[in-house]
Amino acid sequence: MNGGVEEVSMEGKGGVGGAVRDGEMGTATEAAPAAAVSLEALRKRMADFARERDWEQFHSPRNLLLALVGEVGELSEIFQWKGEVPKGLTGWDEDEKEHLGEELSDVLLYLVRLSDMCGVDLGKAALRKMEINARKYPVGQCKGSSKKHTHYGFTNSVASANDNVNTMNKEHNNGA
Repeated sequence: MNGGVEEVSMEGKGGVGGAVRDGEMGTATEAAPAAAVSLEALRKRMADFARERDWEQFHSPRNLLLALVGEVGELSEIFQWKGEVPKGLTGWDEDEKEHLGEELSDVLLYLVRLSDMCGVDLGKAALRKMEINARKYPVGQCKGSSKKHTHYGFTNSVASANDNVNTMNKEHNNGA
């Protein structure tokens, strides 16, 4: 128990991540190929997994967010002290790559579950965010640069509206 709230994880009690483990809801080899798995399929499968175990009671947005942060920490530990890691992970053995895949999966599963519990269509939200970013970072102005969009002095109604909402939210939360 932690502050009166039972800790839940993807790997064990209260989690949802084992939906494709052997003996659960089919084996990994029975599951659709990774490239064919949609966010909606993951969402449904995780909802079923939690419901079958009566773990929905633990899956509040706050609990899921804190679990997600914990998993991001575990993912970060894999890269800690390695310096720059080349694309393709050359020099990593198969066990390291498999461990990385497990931690990336935990992050993804918690993110999908959190979005479901918050009523956010993660796929739509991601596509919308990509459209906003494309306007904030026009190829002709920012290609090859890592500078933030504010450096370019670029504004548009969507980006400006989002910035205004973010500013209002910050002011509200700070009591301004």
